[in-house]
Amino acid sequence: MQSPLFQHTEQQSADRYTLQNAQMLRVSLSGHDDVLARKGSMVAYQGLIEFDGEYQSRGQQRSRSHTGEGLDLMRCSGQGSVFLANLAQYVHVVDVDHDGLTVDSAYVLALDSGLHHEVIAVDSQYGISGSGKYQLNITGSGKVALMTSGQPLMVQVTPDKYVNADADAIVAWSSSLRVQMQAQTHSSGVWRRRGSTGEGWELSFLGQGYALVQPSEVLPPQNVQIGQGIRAQYGMGQQGAYGQNRNNAWN
Repeated sequence: MQSPLFQHTEQQSADRYTLQNAQMLRVSLSGHDDVLARKGSMVAYQGLIEFDGEYQSRGQQRSRSHTGEGLDLMRCSGQGSVFLANLAQYVHVVDVDHDGLTVDSAYVLALDSGLHHEVIAVDSQYGISGSGKYQLNITGSGKVALMTSGQPLMVQVTPDKYVNADADAIVAWSSSLRVQMQAQTHSSGVWRRRGSTGEGWELSFLGQGYALVQPSEVLPPQNVQIGQGIRAQYGMGQQGAYGQNRNNAWN
């Protein structure tokens, strides 16, 4: 059998995390170093690998119920390799150090089991689409695999160069950064987008660190039917993207 498909063979490496291509990750397990992966993200595996649901403490369950933010994880253990992917999104491996990483849980593909994660509040009094009020803060020493829709931009933030990012496009940032949510609009209605530009809420980052931005602004699934009117525009109620697309992979 011959085919150009045979160009897409497994990428050999001694590293624990190895990108097979831009949209698929291989994690090597040696029997004592479990990895926590997004539920349902396994596309293939080799060797003796076991998959178990990851236990959530009562505190984590309460936090998830109150904020809507949290990780649905499975524990991958054993000896061999597990291949992970999600909706053909681009995968990026990040080293987490003492600075920590703040990220939207929707963009986490996998992380080392030794890392700690908890829900934190973003500086906002409004629960809006996109980043919203709450995020995950990941601390410790290890690696996290993030996902983006398209190739992202890593923007450096310095004390003399702060950065603003669309709240619907931001993926993650250094936990050491100070964050403020704002809507620079001349409209008297806080929910109204900036004039007729379609721009609305932003996150402003100050301090020393990095912010990761993707070239996509939290879009609903392809070919979805979205309702009409102002509530639909902002994804609110039964007329919005969320209300009309419950239980799909994007929610």
